[in-house]
This record gives sequence, C-alpha cells and structure tokens, in this order.
Amino acid sequence: MWELIRANQRKSFWLFIGMSILLLLLGYAIGSSFIPEGGGSFGVLVALGIWMVLSIISIAFGSNILLAISGAKEVTSEVHPQLFNVVEEMKIAAGLPNIPKIYIINEEAPNAFATGVKPENSAIAVTAGLLSKLNRDELQGVVAHETAHIFNRDIRFMTLAGIMLGAIVLISEIYFRGMWISGGGRRYSSKSSKSSGQGQVIIMIAAIALAILAPILARLLYLAISRKREYLADATAVRFTRYPEGLASALEKISESTLDLRSANKVTAPMYIVNPLKEKGMKIADLTSTHPPISERIRILRSISQGAGFIDYQTAFDKIKRKATPIIPASALTNPEKVEIKIPGEATVAQESTKQQKRTLGDLMMTVNNYSFLACVCGMKIKIPAGFGTNRPKVTCPRCGHVSAVAANKTI
Repeated sequence: MWELIRANQRKSFWLFIGMSILLLLLGYAIGSSFIPEGGGSFGVLVALGIWMVLSIISIAFGSNILLAISGAKEVTSEVHPQLFNVVEEMKIAAGLPNIPKIYIINEEAPNAFATGVKPENSAIAVTAGLLSKLNRDELQGVVAHETAHIFNRDIRFMTLAGIMLGAIVLISEIYFRGMWISGGGRRYSSKSSKSSGQGQVIIMIAAIALAILAPILARLLYLAISRKREYLADATAVRFTRYPEGLASALEKISESTLDLRSANKVTAPMYIVNPLKEKGMKIADLTSTHPPISERIRILRSISQGAGFIDYQTAFDKIKRKATPIIPASALTNPEKVEIKIPGEATVAQESTKQQKRTLGDLMMTVNNYSFLACVCGMKIKIPAGFGTNRPKVTCPRCGHVSAVAANKTI
C-alpha cells in the first residue's frame, strides 16, 4: 500500500505545481499591469507572500479552526465506546502511528470528516446524528473512509491546494478593487509613449483575463482532485473493512437524510464524506461539485463481489462507468492480492428502531454538552445539565419524589 501513497503523492505534486503556475502567472500579470517596469517580479513576490502567510496559518492552526467552525468537541471513550473501538480498529488496519483524535459534532444530520496535516496529528469528527443512525458495520465503513483520507495523505494536499485556491481568489479580488480605486491604471499609461502605452493595455487585458479565469480554473482543478480522492478513499476503506456493503449502506442512509448540517459552509463542505450543502430544486453539474454522485458511489460499492482489494474496486468502477478510468494508481494494481469479503454476523447487522435512535441521539447530544445521567431508585433516568451539582447538590425525581445526591459534572 506504500506504492499507493507514493503514486498519490506524485500526482498531488504535479497538480500542486499546476496551481502554483496559475498563482505565479496571476501575480506577474497583475504586477505588470500596475507597474510597467519591474512590476511583474513584485507581483510574483506579493502572490508568494500571501500564499506563505495563509499556508503558515493553515498548517499551524487549520485543523483547530476547521473543528471549531464545525462545532466539533473532542470526547473521551466513555462518551461512545463503540466509536473509539472502531477508530482503533481502522488505525490498526491502516498502520497509522497514532489513533486519530475523536470529535463529535452536536448535529442531527448524519455526516463525518477527517482533518490534520499529518497522520501523527489527525482527527476524525462525526455528527451525533451519524452515531444514532448507523449500525456498527456502517459506522466502520464511514470511519474507514475518513481513515483512508488520512492514510492516503489526502488531507494535507487538499489543505495546501485549498490555500492555493484561496490565495488566487484573494489576489483576483484585490486586483479588481485596486483597479476601481486607481481608475484602471491609466495614470501609468499617460506618462508613457504611444507604443509602450499600447503594450500596457495588452498587459492589462491579459491581467483582467487571468484574474477572471485563474480562480475558475483553479477551483475546477481543486474540485476534480477532490472528487477523484473520494473514489480512492472508498476503495481504500473497502480494503480496510473487507465489507463494501457497510460503506454503501452508510452512504445511502446519509444521503437519504433531509436534515441540514447547520455548521457546514462552502469552506468545510469538501471535507465531509457526503456533501452537506444540498441544492434545492436543481442538480449541481459534475464539473462544479465537490463530491462524486452519491448514487454512483453506492452502485460501485455494491458491484464489488469477487474480493475487497484495489483491483476489485477498479473493476467495479469501470463496470459502472462503462469505460476504463484509472482511479487506483497502476503501481497499486500490479500486485494481484486476494482480499476476501467479510460476511457479517447477525449481531453486527442489528439496527435500532426509530424511537430508540431518537433516544440515543438525545442522550448523546446531552453527553457532548456535559450533561450527566442519574438513575433513580424507581428506574427513571434523570438528565442533569452541566454545573447543576455545584449549586444544587440534590435533585428530586419527578416520578417518585425520591431525593438523590448530585455530583458536580465533569467537563468532557
């Protein structure tokens, strides 16, 4: 599997170079349009400076910022032992150096994402709704998919590519605002000769064209990379779990949800396993979507029948696409390994009823918000908010009237 990572890194490098060229060309053209002599070099330095500042901030604090924006809270194994157990299993399957930190997002909409520049400091965040809706096999499929992003070094590349995209958009915005303030740079052309003035007009037209096209091209490139990596993460997840149906069923349940993920936005949307931003009344063109069609991903997973290896996923992918499209790097397909598909036992297939799911979801969301639960002698479970025990050391059961002592809540 190390061949897969190396091939992935090589492709990432060249795609990253492509975005870098766009950034430098944009900086050079804009600099030249404002300052005819030596402005191009200055523009390149400014573009690099903006990108470096954004990169330093994102690498140092990016994960924490994304988790905070998403409303994710780090939890202990006591909150959801099964989730910790599944994450540990996938850590072993992937051979990661450390167990990713585990976060829960206090939202009913089912979804999940992974973040972290390196596997050593990665994190997996899942919503409370995901934990209440999925059985163990389905949860394992989702965690395996997010672990695959960490294993394949997708997160680091997508973070840097996203920063590059942000820098290109930012420089274009600055340029158009600067043109409006300076009157389109006419003050420079008035001091120059007719021929140099015409040359300056050509440079300005080129700069305007690049300022318009560069963000579009960079975004299309970023989205194309993002979609391909979702397929690769699905393939890697199948290999980790040896059970394609687990992930397929999880994707189906997540896509069927009508709940909005309120904490998601255009910045964080590409990170999730399923696009959380639903477009009402229209279909997003494949070219501008952050994710492959969910129905297609499910069909590919359910077409896998001979094994759970990379070759099996590629075969299923080509069958559904009806053409040979390389998703798995060639180096990962040279080894004809046989990975048997796991047959789940009855216990792992069991699913809670809708009523039980709502109760589980409510309890989980309260636990994440530092509620504690006190069992009364009559059997009733009393839910106690954070800090209650500090001011009121006793609570009266609303059913039987029994008075119980309350310990001060601990923060998760």
